[in-house]
Amino acid sequence: MVTPEAKRRAVTHLVTGGWLSQRHAYRLLGLPRSVARYQALPRDDEPLRARLNVLATCYPRYGYLLLHALLHHEGMVVNRKRTYRLYRESGLQVRIRRRKRLVRPRAPMPCPDRANQRWSMDVVSDQLASERRFRVLNIMDDFSRERVGQLVDTSISGRRLARFFYEFAQ
Repeated sequence: MVTPEAKRRAVTHLVTGGWLSQRHAYRLLGLPRSVARYQALPRDDEPLRARLNVLATCYPRYGYLLLHALLHHEGMVVNRKRTYRLYRESGLQVRIRRRKRLVRPRAPMPCPDRANQRWSMDVVSDQLASERRFRVLNIMDDFSRERVGQLVDTSISGRRLARFFYEFAQ
């Protein structure tokens, strides 16, 4: 990518060489003529950077957005992107706390010793030759491995499932 500064130098070269006028040179490079008159103002970010570091030390759990809000409230900064740039250049970042996992001992699931003591459900989906999908809800007895119930439909809603279980329990 060619920077505006490089394009500005190219325009200067074309204009001083006498090949093109300034208007044609800027139009050729696709650059507005206001770029020729633009003078970059050096920014002194040190007071802002120092205050950002002080606030980050005082509030270690605050990210750059909350620090930006504090700086904005003090009237030191307006642009959030500038705050983020200084925040990253200073090497600041909020450490992400790892969530503590609760350790629960797992008990093995007891095996059923008679029929109809425990059932398992599984939903299977497939597609017809016409590319229409259908779903099958299978209910299996864990002891005898028999299929106790089956519901086949293109869409199994919660209401339909509740009605199936109600009829199944009767």
